[in-house]
Amino acid sequence: MPPDAARRSDRSRRAILVAALELVEALGYSRLTIEAVAARAGVGKQTIYRWWSSKGPLLFEAFVELGPVERDPRPSGDLATDLRLELRATVEELNERRFDQVCRVLVHEARTDLVTLLLTPRRVRLEERLRAGQRAGEVRLDVDVAAAADLLLGPVHQRWLLRTAPLSGEHADAVVDLVLRALRG
Repeated sequence: MPPDAARRSDRSRRAILVAALELVEALGYSRLTIEAVAARAGVGKQTIYRWWSSKGPLLFEAFVELGPVERDPRPSGDLATDLRLELRATVEELNERRFDQVCRVLVHEARTDLVTLLLTPRRVRLEERLRAGQRAGEVRLDVDVAAAADLLLGPVHQRWLLRTAPLSGEHADAVVDLVLRALRG
C-alpha cells in the first residue's frame, strides 16, 4: 500500500530522518536497523515501513533532505581560482563523515552513480565557469566543456570512491593545474 501523505506527521518524519542519519553514522549501514531508527525517533517501526520500504530509500530521503549543505563559492573572475574553489568544495563535501558514510551506502544500495547525481549542481557550475573561461579567452574555444568538467571531477570522485590516496585540497589544486594546462594548450 503506497504511503498516505495525509497520515504523515512532519515532526515524526523529520525525527525518523535525523535518527537514520545519526545511526548510520554511528553504527554503519550493516548494523543499522529499522527497529533502532524507530526507537531513536520515538515512533513505531510500522510508521517507518508505511513510508519507506527499507533502510535504503529511508537513507536516500534523509540524505537528500538533511545532507551536507552545498557550498557555492562566489566566482572570483579568475578561472583557475574558481575551478580550485569548486574542486576544494567538492573535496570538503566528500570528506564530511556523514556524507561519506551515507553516500557510500546509497551507491551500494542503489547500485547507481548517486555521487554524480548528488553532485550535479557542482558539475553544472564547473561547466558554466569553463564556458566563461572560453568567452574570456582563458580556455580554447574548441574544448568540449562537458568533457573538461569530467576531467576535473573524475579524479576527485575516483580518489574518494576507491580510496586510492588521501582526498585533499592539494589534490584538487593539482587536478585543476593539469586540466588547465591542457585546456589552454
